Amino acid sequence: MAVEDKIGLLGRAAQYDVCSACESVHPREAADIGHWVSYAVRADGKRVPLLKVLQSNICENDCAYCAFRSGRDTPRTAFTPDELARLFDELVRRRLVEGLFLSSGVCGNVGRATERMLATVELVRKRYAFPGYVHLKILPGAEEAAIAASLELANRVSVNVEAPGSHRLRALSKHKEIEQLLGPLRTAHRLRTENEKRVSMTTQFVVGAAGESDREILSLTAVLYREVRLSRAYFSAFRPVRGTPLEGHPPTPTWREHRLYQADFLLRQYGFRVDELVFDEMGHLLAGADPKWAWAYSHPDHFPIEVNTATRDELLRVPGIGPQSADDILARRRQGRLRTLKDLGLSPAAARRAAPWILLAGRRPEFQLSLWDAVAEEESGALFKETTGYASHR
Repeated sequence: MAVEDKIGLLGRAAQYDVCSACESVHPREAADIGHWVSYAVRADGKRVPLLKVLQSNICENDCAYCAFRSGRDTPRTAFTPDELARLFDELVRRRLVEGLFLSSGVCGNVGRATERMLATVELVRKRYAFPGYVHLKILPGAEEAAIAASLELANRVSVNVEAPGSHRLRALSKHKEIEQLLGPLRTAHRLRTENEKRVSMTTQFVVGAAGESDREILSLTAVLYREVRLSRAYFSAFRPVRGTPLEGHPPTPTWREHRLYQADFLLRQYGFRVDELVFDEMGHLLAGADPKWAWAYSHPDHFPIEVNTATRDELLRVPGIGPQSADDILARRRQGRLRTLKDLGLSPAAARRAAPWILLAGRRPEFQLSLWDAVAEEESGALFKETTGYASHR
């Protein structure tokens, strides 16, 4: 198969790996050479074009949701390390990409598949002297030496945990064990700590394929943040693929993926614990209310908060106030007493969200909900009361 055909096939195959929570831009195909580029979105909002590709879509694993599971009738191919490194260098020199995201199916065995990926990145680094961003996937069951080599070559490594625990993972694969997934993360964390490597780590969950709850996913996510200093967890809403055992399984609604990202942000940036989040009786986050608003609604004893005396942690519990705006409010307080919503420096939308929950110099701020805001609040409140039993946030 020609290199141009391989990049088309293996670039499309890599779409199932998520490299950014904001990865709303699907891979685009450049008509001239048929390569595929995906955009990762950094924390500062900059979109970074990556060549996101598989080394091979030949795989001996049997993941029930995967388009490239063993035995499925689909075109298969693989890059040699030299082919892929040369192609990546061409794209960099043409300023079409600024980084590489490399994963692979397990072709032959984990060791050989990993060797081919490492050989590719080593060529990229040494032969082509690429100094930029490389995200390298660590395959399930990888040996310590391979993990150490990945940490030497990459800026970020990841292992797809896929499901929160052994029971859920068995619903997706008969042959994978949870320790094959969690073990490499622990090993990578130990090695980077021992060797003082500034390499970030992430993981990904397939949401809704194994009957798991949001509480299960977030509980394991919180453990990984605490125990292996995970940088990010990514959540991919399940989509059925024809010709797989789960082709008749309903797709996961995108709102569920969105709620998981919102809750994950509360865990990482706002100091929330999983046991503080509001779940329905099935252990899922609420469809009709964002997790921070749901927490505030269920804790009327915490509100209203006096903005002029509240701690940063207390401000972060107010809907509409995030880490940056909390810091801005603390800075503004040092210049004088805050008396109006305008004094907070929030956007109009954020000020409207915050207004019902705060006091300004001992008084509730004057605010007026737009018709859309009023309808949204009424619907969220009705759903919240229906699913949790809480009566009011007033």
